[in-house]
Amino acid sequence: MVLIKEYRIVLPCTVEEYQVGQLYSVAEASKKNTGGGDGIEVLTNEPYEKDGERGQYTHKIYYLENKVPQFIRLLAPSGALIVHERAWNAYPYCRTIVTNDYMKDDFVIKIETWHKPDLGEQENVHGLDAEEWKEVEVLPIDIADRSQVYGNDYKADEDPAIFKSVKTGRGPLGPSWKNEISKYTECPHMCAYKLVTVNFHWWGLQGRVEKFIHKQERRLFTNFHRQLICWIDKWVDLTMEDIRRMEEETQKELLQIRQESTLRGMSAKDE
Repeated sequence: MVLIKEYRIVLPCTVEEYQVGQLYSVAEASKKNTGGGDGIEVLTNEPYEKDGERGQYTHKIYYLENKVPQFIRLLAPSGALIVHERAWNAYPYCRTIVTNDYMKDDFVIKIETWHKPDLGEQENVHGLDAEEWKEVEVLPIDIADRSQVYGNDYKADEDPAIFKSVKTGRGPLGPSWKNEISKYTECPHMCAYKLVTVNFHWWGLQGRVEKFIHKQERRLFTNFHRQLICWIDKWVDLTMEDIRRMEEETQKELLQIRQESTLRGMSAKDE
């Protein structure tokens, strides 16, 4: 069984702004989720061009020994809790593939994202065939809804329902913020359509693990985009040249942070 879900995240920024904001926030979030031996290592970050598609290619390793539930730690052999993430960012389209050397083809997560200048009303933006699309569960994520945030994940300074941007004047986002934006076409807005396909084969664990992975993906998307909007004053004036310099610095920092600091960031070890 392959479990496919589409997550729709509406944001109060433009598609053009998001390109910079996403890359800035990925770098910052990587540092916040690295330490104590676990976290992220960036192996490759370079331009690519293939079959008429151009963008930025990244290859990262995620060390998850202390970030997964006990039932997975007990069953996984030494070294198996390391995953590889390869991403082809041909913005506004991005494709990410997550694999594991131990499980090979029995573990694949594919995340395909289209960034569109709308409020998340488009159906089947990824162009699946009709039969496949009928099986996809669509899950909207409201970044201003605190009830969608895990209790331990909540931070007041990363809450769009409280935050007001000094530089852009945007925020705070009320309960009906998306309806309000729809009435004023001049208000910046966009939607990230994330199609997540989870393929996991392990007899007796397949259904449980696939549901667990989707739960964590939704959690990650929610936390990340709340951070992105609340960090807007830090990235809204940056250029792509600024971002590339920041990425180079972050790549070096992560190596040091992972080995020297204590375990930190988002974890699912108690689930």
